[in-house]
Amino acid sequence: MKKLPLIAALLIHFSLAAQTDLDAFRYSQRSVAGTARYISMGGAFTALGGDMTTLSHNPAGQGIYRGNEITFSTSVFTGNSRSDYLGENTTDGRTNFNIPNLGVVLTAKENDQSVNASGWQSWNIGFAYNRLMDFHNVRSFEGYNTTSSLVDYFAQQANGIYPDNLDRFNEDLAYQTYLINPDSTLNYSSAAAGGNVLQRRSSETRGAISETSLTFSGNYSNKLYLGGSIGIVGLRYREDTYFDEVDTQNQHDSLQQYEYASFLNSEGSGLNLKFGFIYRASDLFRIGGAIHTPTWYNMSDAYSSTMASKFDKGKTYRYASPDGAFDYFYKSPFRAMLGAGFIFGKAGLLSVDYEFSDAGQSTVRADGYGFSQVNADIRRKYVGTHTLRAGTEWKLDNVSLRAGYGFTTSPISDGYKVAGSDFSQSRFSGGIGFREKNFFIDLGFLYSLTKEYLQPYTLDNTFVPGSNERVTGYNATLTAGVKF
Repeated sequence: MKKLPLIAALLIHFSLAAQTDLDAFRYSQRSVAGTARYISMGGAFTALGGDMTTLSHNPAGQGIYRGNEITFSTSVFTGNSRSDYLGENTTDGRTNFNIPNLGVVLTAKENDQSVNASGWQSWNIGFAYNRLMDFHNVRSFEGYNTTSSLVDYFAQQANGIYPDNLDRFNEDLAYQTYLINPDSTLNYSSAAAGGNVLQRRSSETRGAISETSLTFSGNYSNKLYLGGSIGIVGLRYREDTYFDEVDTQNQHDSLQQYEYASFLNSEGSGLNLKFGFIYRASDLFRIGGAIHTPTWYNMSDAYSSTMASKFDKGKTYRYASPDGAFDYFYKSPFRAMLGAGFIFGKAGLLSVDYEFSDAGQSTVRADGYGFSQVNADIRRKYVGTHTLRAGTEWKLDNVSLRAGYGFTTSPISDGYKVAGSDFSQSRFSGGIGFREKNFFIDLGFLYSLTKEYLQPYTLDNTFVPGSNERVTGYNATLTAGVKF
């Protein structure tokens, strides 16, 4: 199993026969998704509650419900990317239709429901499906590299290794298609030595992280709301990556072009617990907080790769790896959040949230295999992130206008950041809602921007340029609900 190091930021890794720190980082991320009201207010609901998404956010928010409710949401998500690689700009993207939320809350009330009643006022049980992360996107870049080639990387990795022992998902493919060739001392030469090739890469990712929550909550004296939930998490991730190089200016003796393709399909199921509170200090002000335990996943990866090369005089070669599979365990980081809400009677509200999470606390393990180096890479390369969310809602009769903002600091430690492409994220949102006594419909929009840096490979003693990526997400969600 081979692992590429991370230099300056996250790498595009080609060694799909390995679970790397990049996998742990990817699966630790979360997006703002759920009901239309939730996304339009930027997800700032820690101290508010009363929304179906809070079952996966702060389970105490379920205690705000005074009656039964069922909601259903549908969403259109578009992921776009704009790449700047070796002075060339490339744009790409993908649109996905999905169901980000579906849930029901049932309420059992105590006999005494007066305004000043003390003791337990109601109990709630909720069941909800919420989408936590969306992986759908298409990314691509291209540029003319005058200093190196991916084949140079394969040659360096192969040096000193007998052909029969080469990595069957990477270097062996290059060897079988005559892109790298050994001499008598097992030093491998590259068919594209020194670069001077047009490099092109495209990657399509699909999948999501979703959670089904069973939540219990209670309302004590209309002041204190407590809740806890069990979350069953499903994870799906698929990535198909194609990397090709073309000798467009006839700089190499015989190589014309080649294409390397890699395919990864990851699936996992996990379990977590959440606990939260909301305290209504006054009619104007309330505070809330929640703790999410790590999610413990059972993961299964399936992977393969192919290589095809073309040389002068019509010589072509193609070779495919075997189908690989690996089962392992992944633990995501815990999350802690604190929020404050200001309620201005029936006119509107303002809410502010803070959340902490640390991707560096993720761990990977497997029976019979040591992941000490991968886990050390995770702790070294990633740091805790601080997220600020703010949302507001203002009512005009039975119409509500909403807006939100969020910002998450960089999860990359200082020694691995690239200025201006440090994986920090900004989010802007807005929406509108219409409510009658027993029915409501909401529409929400959210825009996110993450500036990333992706490097295709590394070489000893040679700088390899990377691609500055401007990754944007557009989410439009429609939610309908009935109170009964």
